[in-house]
Amino acid sequence: MNFIDAITLEVADTEAAERFYATAFGLGSELRLRASEEPSTGFRGYTLSLTVSQPANADALITAAVAAGATVLKPAVKSMWGYGGVVQAPDGAIWKIATSAKKNTGPAAREFDDIVLLLGVADVAASKKFYVEHGLTVGKSFGRVYVEFEAGSSPVKLALYRHKALAKDAGVSPEGTGSHRLAICGAAPFTDPDGFTWETSALASQS
Repeated sequence: MNFIDAITLEVADTEAAERFYATAFGLGSELRLRASEEPSTGFRGYTLSLTVSQPANADALITAAVAAGATVLKPAVKSMWGYGGVVQAPDGAIWKIATSAKKNTGPAAREFDDIVLLLGVADVAASKKFYVEHGLTVGKSFGRVYVEFEAGSSPVKLALYRHKALAKDAGVSPEGTGSHRLAICGAAPFTDPDGFTWETSALASQS
């Protein structure tokens, strides 16, 4: 089985990004940063999600992110699916903080349960086939709309969504050019049909 050991974001200022992610989300080894000046405009074709256990935790994380310099793309609101909002980090990465719960069950805590990387793809069925051939196991699949892969012991879960639908969910225009400013650290290096790059992780190179 393939896996995601970590996500690498390419940023203009690594020190500033490190401060933001430590302050806003308390992220550790699952998120890595490296300097890059690769041109990138508009929607980068992916979003990162933090899933939480209750609305109060979503509010706490969003408030911390905004205080650390994030921009609100979608204010946190209730929906038929639960509760959540979307922010954009100073480095340009888009983060959705959400829960399927609609009521709080305890005091607010700035903590999350899972990290999900959603890739906006041109053809969900084709990308699903590609990833299965590269060792990932499908966990959930909704036709040509959405696919979620089993994470196993990986700290990051991978999912596929239609590009335009993902941009709409994030509250941004689907247009974008240049680098994704993202690298996925897994068991083997490859590039998927939409140009997302996988690199061999430190964990894989030690095995």
